[in-house]
Amino acid sequence: MEVFYTVSHGHDAASFFDPLVDLYARVYVEPPYEEHSDQFSRFRDRLPDEADRPGFTLVTATVDSTLAGAAYGWTMPAGDWWSRADGDPPIEIRAAVKLAVMEWIVHPHRRGAGVGAGLMRRLLADRSERYATLASDPRSSARQVYARNGWRQVGTSVLPWGPPMDLLVLDLRPERAR
Repeated sequence: MEVFYTVSHGHDAASFFDPLVDLYARVYVEPPYEEHSDQFSRFRDRLPDEADRPGFTLVTATVDSTLAGAAYGWTMPAGDWWSRADGDPPIEIRAAVKLAVMEWIVHPHRRGAGVGAGLMRRLLADRSERYATLASDPRSSARQVYARNGWRQVGTSVLPWGPPMDLLVLDLRPERAR
């Protein structure tokens, strides 16, 4: 299986939006998420606004011209943190500019083949932010993947449309002393 990765910035990513929404629906219809058409529509509707955010980067993986996975995020300014968080993260994280990873999804038939690792490696490469952060459903199998790859929990966020989410952080420069 040959995987082709593409990195897009801002609205250059728009050509991937339709297949990205299809992949999102394929992934999030599964347990434990069990999302439905309203959530898929909300995802589709917010993509153009997210592409407008500073630092927006989308990495896609295709196999045989079919979207096999995607990861994207944008720059979260210093001082900002997740909405509905149960508290503040450590001050050095809150005070830093962060990469907010909004989605990291792989088609169910492509999991376990390194596609997800390839996506995240490319999304995190050469970022200027000190930390990356994401929200993860603690019931998902992805949550254990994050832990194995160095992501640590620094809080929880309760959204009105789903379960409490673990707020995770990854130090993008762990070799540097603080």
